[in-house]
Amino acid sequence: MRVLLVPQDEQAVLTYLADDGSTQGDPTVAEDPVAAVAELERDERPRWVWEDTSRIYPRLLERGVRVRRCHDLALVGAILAMRAGSATVPSAPADLRPGLFDANPNSDPAAVLAEYRRQLRDIGDDRALHLLAAAESAGGLAAAEMTFDGLPFSASAHRRHLDTMLGARPLDGSPPPALVELENQISSAFGRRVNPASPVELVAAFARVGIELTSTRAHVIRDIDHPAVPLLLRHRDLSKLHAANGWAWLDTWVRDDRFRPVYVPGAVVSGRWASRGGGGLQIPKPLRASVIADPGYTFVAADAGQLEPRILAAMSGDPGMVAAAGTADLYAPVAAASFGGDRSHAKVAVLGVLYGATSGEARGLLTRLRASFPGAVALVEEAARAGERGEVVRSWLGRACPPPTPQWWSAGDAHARGRFTRNFVVQATAAEWALCLLADLRGRLAGSGARRSEHSSGSGARRSDQDSRTHSELVFFQHDEVVVHCPVADSEYAAEAIAESALAATRLMFGDTAVRFPMETRIDRFYGVSAAGSEPDSD
Repeated sequence: MRVLLVPQDEQAVLTYLADDGSTQGDPTVAEDPVAAVAELERDERPRWVWEDTSRIYPRLLERGVRVRRCHDLALVGAILAMRAGSATVPSAPADLRPGLFDANPNSDPAAVLAEYRRQLRDIGDDRALHLLAAAESAGGLAAAEMTFDGLPFSASAHRRHLDTMLGARPLDGSPPPALVELENQISSAFGRRVNPASPVELVAAFARVGIELTSTRAHVIRDIDHPAVPLLLRHRDLSKLHAANGWAWLDTWVRDDRFRPVYVPGAVVSGRWASRGGGGLQIPKPLRASVIADPGYTFVAADAGQLEPRILAAMSGDPGMVAAAGTADLYAPVAAASFGGDRSHAKVAVLGVLYGATSGEARGLLTRLRASFPGAVALVEEAARAGERGEVVRSWLGRACPPPTPQWWSAGDAHARGRFTRNFVVQATAAEWALCLLADLRGRLAGSGARRSEHSSGSGARRSDQDSRTHSELVFFQHDEVVVHCPVADSEYAAEAIAESALAATRLMFGDTAVRFPMETRIDRFYGVSAAGSEPDSD
């Protein structure tokens, strides 16, 4: 069952649809759209069809309503537009002003339905493209939920870290004490006042002591024998912390002990996610010590090791590479087959063929790799040649890369485009595999919460999905990593669910393949726990 939902001020028009997009009965007007969605979700579990998850779903989440499935016309439309040769820009984050749908302009339900039917026609009977549309739409739901829920984050722990590294927060907005002190020490080391943030002043300061520089980048000055160098490197580290993740960042992006960036699925041409604000897909080391699970909860973090090489094996079907990808460490059998057991050479060769490093030492390694794994190497080399000719290549499920610009045809770099298309076919397919894992895991966690709620209530009555978020929730997703926040008692189930979702994603994408996608899993209340197992101070 499918239900088209089109907001109309504080109401919504609901149209029941068959799988082919034909209407079933007349459209109805829901005076309370949230209540209507909650009831249908509880009783019918439909696939919702709407214009843009990022603009509609947050209104439902605010009222405690979650849905299982949808068809996101904006996300799917962007995929289809790129396949047709034109790109679309990801939608802006939802405006969460008071009111349910008042931040969005009203659309014509007939026009929205026509767009859905057009998309169904474009997809046709292409099973892979149907799967991509479903996975991309599920990713939209997950992104909205992660944006709404936020990542558990101890504001007090981060403040303590800032105080330790930068000193007490200046009330007047002036530079923090640690940076002021370093500036003074740097100036003393040079014997005169120098602004450490000015490359021009630094080049002149070094020149006055007989050191000629063409750049003041860290890798250039690190080996210079001068007392100012370690101070400059320290100043840069602390300046970056202050600017990127200092007190202003904390005030803006952390609320109620949750880090709340806005996740944007499909924002990269390969299908990878991006984020708006706060660096949501990049959790630098200084922040990780403050990512702390709620009391009684823990994190289950898992990432897929050697994801892109394994994707290449599954796509190419190369017997030797498939066999290598059926082991825990893909590089070891590749090394044994082509490089006399030298794992480092195997890794350089495999990554080189994925990213187009085919000159110098990599050229000889590639020749040896091609001899043992011709099918795998041929797949990406054919994609590279297609890109050099100005052709469009596609991922396993059918996501298309952008076509060349008009300027490229007259003055473009063919080799650069070949390197892009070479990697696109694998990277975009890896993004699809990760989306399938995310969609499956999201469903498993919701089902787990519902079963837990039924058991704890002592009745057989079904509970709504919003109950599940008090148990297990997805709180982070980045390319090949997922993080679940769950009760300690449920951590083993969550770890098993991640492994099962990885297997389900592999079967959905590649059928009965011998390629394995092992998930390296860690269970800990502290996301930033060190390899040695030490824990940062808790609240």
